Amino acid sequence: MTRKLDLRTGRPVWYAYRTPSTPSRTLVRDIKVDVAIVGMGISGAMVAEALTDAGMTVACIDRRGPILGSTSATTALVMFEIDQPLSKLSHIIGMGDAVRAWRRSRLAVMNLKARIGELGIRCSLETRQSLYLAGDLLDTDGLQSEADARRLAGIHATYLNKADLREHYGLNRDGAILSHDDLALDPRKLAAALFTKARERGARFYAPVEATRVTSSADRAVVETKDGPSITAKHVVLATGYELVPGFPEIRGHRIISTWVIATRTQASAAWPSRALIWEASEPYLYLRTTKDGRFICGGEDEDFTEEARRDALIAEKSDRLCSKLKRLLPKVDPTPAFAWTGSFGTTATGLPLIGPLPRQPRVLAVMGYGGNGITYSRIAAEVVRAHLCGRVDRDADLFGFKR
Repeated sequence: MTRKLDLRTGRPVWYAYRTPSTPSRTLVRDIKVDVAIVGMGISGAMVAEALTDAGMTVACIDRRGPILGSTSATTALVMFEIDQPLSKLSHIIGMGDAVRAWRRSRLAVMNLKARIGELGIRCSLETRQSLYLAGDLLDTDGLQSEADARRLAGIHATYLNKADLREHYGLNRDGAILSHDDLALDPRKLAAALFTKARERGARFYAPVEATRVTSSADRAVVETKDGPSITAKHVVLATGYELVPGFPEIRGHRIISTWVIATRTQASAAWPSRALIWEASEPYLYLRTTKDGRFICGGEDEDFTEEARRDALIAEKSDRLCSKLKRLLPKVDPTPAFAWTGSFGTTATGLPLIGPLPRQPRVLAVMGYGGNGITYSRIAAEVVRAHLCGRVDRDADLFGFKR
């Protein structure tokens, strides 16, 4: 059913840390549940936790296994700042909707932090500042205008000039926007913990199980699988990442991008003040964070292609470029990679995700996060999908739906 894509190659840094297992079993017979979720990454985990919390019976399947796709490749800079700046997004979808999208993204990060706390999840969670550095997408004048637009939208933002950046963060760049209350975490630990909570409420996990077809009627949807057994449900949620379903509605501006990442040895003493998340107003942009134990994670060098052999062959070359950029930005850091990997992610012209029922298939919902906000968008998806399946209307669902 899904277009198969090798979502990542290499060894992500998250494999240096122990993650609780997510037990799954073989699907040997037909089953019936309220909701069938196709995909067991971070999006599937958040949706499963939200729906079981609402009292629904849930079955999750994945053709690889739990948390073996693109979730392990993320750098987990959990930010509310959408890839498309507010000042630019307003020209694409209108100021009112752009402000709603930014505010909802801000709320999603707050809600995710609160939910992690409520559930007692241990995922190396830290609250961080973020620095959006001047680049070729927004220069210093553009950053000042962007900061003004955010403040007018009720989203706190502080413009820092070159002297401010050097004095307070030790960075030699022309300017930046300082934001507060973003998050850094371990994505595998978070996903595993959410699946554990869902399993405690009765969720069933089957893997490896490959979906080959989804059909729907007025009162049900059916997931057919490669090995024969099927899942009949009131609704199906497709959380398959960037492995798009054949026959999917055309998505204007949709692209699949390849990105590369390195992670260093632990060297906490080399970290900049506050260990703020760093990203650039450039295309492609550099993104940077530290782990709780002091590793530096640096990614970027994005290219607009998905040919896996070509992408994988570039790991050494791209790692060298990332090392050079990291060293220029932070001269005290030893940029030698202890881990290096590459992965694929989706992007749209607006930078917004697609969440909601498919056209002409109201019992089949899709959860498709895009850009650098994948985990933030997964949280929004959990909220939108839960509201929809509980018979309520999320006030911002129209921003993310297929009819927008």
